[in-house]
Amino acid sequence: MSTHAKRERLLFADLLETAGPDAPTLCEGWTTRDLAAHVVVRERRPDAAGGLLIKQLAPRLDKVMAEYTDKPYEELIQLIRTGPPRFSPFSLKPVDEASNIIEFYVHTEDVRRAQPDWSPRDLDPVFQDALWSRLERTARLMGRGAPTGLVLRRPDGQTAVAHRGTPVVTVTGEPSELVLFSYGRQSAAKVDLDGDENAIAKLHESKQLGI
Repeated sequence: MSTHAKRERLLFADLLETAGPDAPTLCEGWTTRDLAAHVVVRERRPDAAGGLLIKQLAPRLDKVMAEYTDKPYEELIQLIRTGPPRFSPFSLKPVDEASNIIEFYVHTEDVRRAQPDWSPRDLDPVFQDALWSRLERTARLMGRGAPTGLVLRRPDGQTAVAHRGTPVVTVTGEPSELVLFSYGRQSAAKVDLDGDENAIAKLHESKQLGI
């Protein structure tokens, strides 16, 4: 596992343990137990995880998710800590680097920011750059359902076009916050939005960002 992905994985597991199985998350309708089961299924059950993207496979995913949600919570946390099995593509360092930095950062914040006393983490510049590098590659996928044109901008002026269209809304923030916004956590992301007021309102309320 990459350094960043491993750190976020272990932090996520620690947060799940501290919060307990019934704590709320930013994933609507999901408790920490549900979120833990989702992460384990994604890494360990490729036969079912395809249901995250392919509608026809969703019933299979629902069945397997139910099976894992019923497992002891402590077992789910341990499976997350130990990482994917050797047969999983996520056990390969390049795949882990490409897929799990954002996955575990976002889900860590799903737990943290659902609590009433949360505050933004002080993330190091190297990690921010790693998040930005991944976001640049996935911005158009995440923003394809945006109801307006959408541009993501770092405080230093670097930009990524997430959706072409008019009117355009520019969302400015640190890469970590732009990641959360782009992955459907608009209400929890610390960003500034600039553009037409109606377009900003539509974008903030959109359920079409992320996957």
